Amino acid sequence: MKAMVVLFCSVSAGSAFAASPPLLLQHPTLSRDAIAFDFAGEIWTVPREGGAARSLVAGQGRNDSPAFSPDGTLVAFTGTYDENADVYVVPAAGGQPKRLTYHPGHDEVLGWTPDGKAILFRSERKTYRDLLQLFTVPLEGGLPTELPLPSGQEASYSPDGTRLAYVPFPQWQPAWKGYRGGQTKPIWIASLGTSAVMKIPREGANDKNPMWVADTVYFLSDRAGAVSLFAYDTSAKTVRQLITNENGFDIQSASAGPGAIVYDQLGTLRLYDLASGQSRQVPVTLAADLPQLREHFEKVEGAQILHAALSPSGKRVLFEARGEILAVPAEKGDTRNLSRSPAVADRDPSWSPDGKWIAWFSDESGEYALHLRAPDGVGPVRKVGLGQPPSFFYSPRWSPDSKKIAYADKRMNLWVVEIDKPAPVKIASDLYDTPFHNLDPAWSPDSRWVAYTKQLRNYLRAVFVYSLEEKTSRQVTDGRSDAISPRFDRTGKHLYFLASTSAGLSPGWLDMTSMARSVTSSVYAAVLQKDAASPVAPETDEEGDEVMPGAARASDRKTEDKKAEDKKAEDKKAEDKKGEDKKPPEPVRIDFEDLDQRIVALPIERANYAGLEAGPEGVLFLVARVAAGERRRCGRTAHGRPHRERREGEERGKRS
Repeated sequence: MKAMVVLFCSVSAGSAFAASPPLLLQHPTLSRDAIAFDFAGEIWTVPREGGAARSLVAGQGRNDSPAFSPDGTLVAFTGTYDENADVYVVPAAGGQPKRLTYHPGHDEVLGWTPDGKAILFRSERKTYRDLLQLFTVPLEGGLPTELPLPSGQEASYSPDGTRLAYVPFPQWQPAWKGYRGGQTKPIWIASLGTSAVMKIPREGANDKNPMWVADTVYFLSDRAGAVSLFAYDTSAKTVRQLITNENGFDIQSASAGPGAIVYDQLGTLRLYDLASGQSRQVPVTLAADLPQLREHFEKVEGAQILHAALSPSGKRVLFEARGEILAVPAEKGDTRNLSRSPAVADRDPSWSPDGKWIAWFSDESGEYALHLRAPDGVGPVRKVGLGQPPSFFYSPRWSPDSKKIAYADKRMNLWVVEIDKPAPVKIASDLYDTPFHNLDPAWSPDSRWVAYTKQLRNYLRAVFVYSLEEKTSRQVTDGRSDAISPRFDRTGKHLYFLASTSAGLSPGWLDMTSMARSVTSSVYAAVLQKDAASPVAPETDEEGDEVMPGAARASDRKTEDKKAEDKKAEDKKAEDKKGEDKKPPEPVRIDFEDLDQRIVALPIERANYAGLEAGPEGVLFLVARVAAGERRRCGRTAHGRPHRERREGEERGKRS
């Protein structure tokens, strides 16, 4: 079923007429008397001294990256009309934009040729790899001309137009502060006549945004910490820092113009005077009709839904969408906005097992805290502080008794907090931080244990179990395989998990999109008590009533399977029955002595599994990564019953 909800977006009247909020002004460019920049998908201009900005270009999509012509009479920009980004130009005084490129790929404006007769842009139109190339297109229109360079990301011409200071390639993750890996960005100076290249000196820093003025190439770099402004003297071949970035916030972009460099930092515009070496802020106000801020209905579907969580009965589902927490009925009723907090990021909703509370993370106070509210949206929101230092938090998971929540933070710490005694307790920390790993906590049915995964020094993950009573963790798996997704069964007798012995053949997350081998996993169960039966005890047909010690007759096993099916149906009826008194779960006992000798492989085919969840006794739900259109065996089994085949899509659920 494709999820779709309609969300009413609003800005409260009280906040709409209060003090102006900070603006996010980006990609400024400078002429003799004006600054152009992009904001809210439009191109704006403001006098160099600052003041009220006026909208120069408003279009169907996002318009950005303005660039003044050398004489200041025109502004080139990247315009998105008819869902495609192309090079456009518009008079600086205003008027109808003129389109100059027509390729179906993205053409993005970088600047002008020194004579003002052509616009420099980057494009993927001729590339056969993941590197863009540089082109110019005549102002009068016509076919673009490719520059004699194999690739280019950003560029600026020398005053005589014979050389080009350029960044040869992009960085995969430009927001990665302090990055010093193989994708650090240099600035090279190329002779357009011979394609000879010289490099601006650096030692593993990220340089960008070259601006050529007279004999100096100005640029942005993180070589001294936060990104700030530097200058390279092409005659003396020396580099000097012009702005000491004492506040620690990066300069995002910059552009040179007559006598100065304009740049944006923390969403504000600043002007650096080349003669005096002084920098000042340019005050900008916007009094404009911004249709994005008017109250309106928004159709929310697909990629706008970031997280989802079912209610205990499955009658409603929680969605995180556009910073709000929505409770959507499966069949009957209305969509309910539980957070109702414009300008606040509300994330990761989770429904308590008893159905009485919904928890999510909110930055309403300026730092993330845990918020709890009744499912009907009536009554105040309970707010639980998550301690110091502030952080980003992920994946709240309720304990079965609905009294505690486990969650992780961006520093790879695992926490547990009691909602009635809000004092977060750190129960584990991971050794390594990778984008695709989390500690993946899971509660035991009695709410006294938390299972999770943690990377060892060999980079493989192992399963650990934390006791809330003893306040200690113990390792369950031996670390010779990559173990993920630990889950207790509902009886507390078994701990299921996935483990792979082929993870070492994969090059890891850095290259997983292009070079990774398929990683397959098997499903395992740890028998937690010494006197508990194995879920896969060997079967045998024997005469009479006696059987081999530790084994089960095949006929008995079939009878047990039938009983398990009947019990599952009865359990479902019991869960659906309202008001039924639930017995407290039996305390889970874990006998750690020789536990590694009680780990058994379940008779389920190996696959590229992404995770598992435990259902009723004897039932597992598995999710496997499958290429689109691939035919694989998939089915519902009771640990080894025959499978059935079916065709699946990119991700598939399996029941075992």
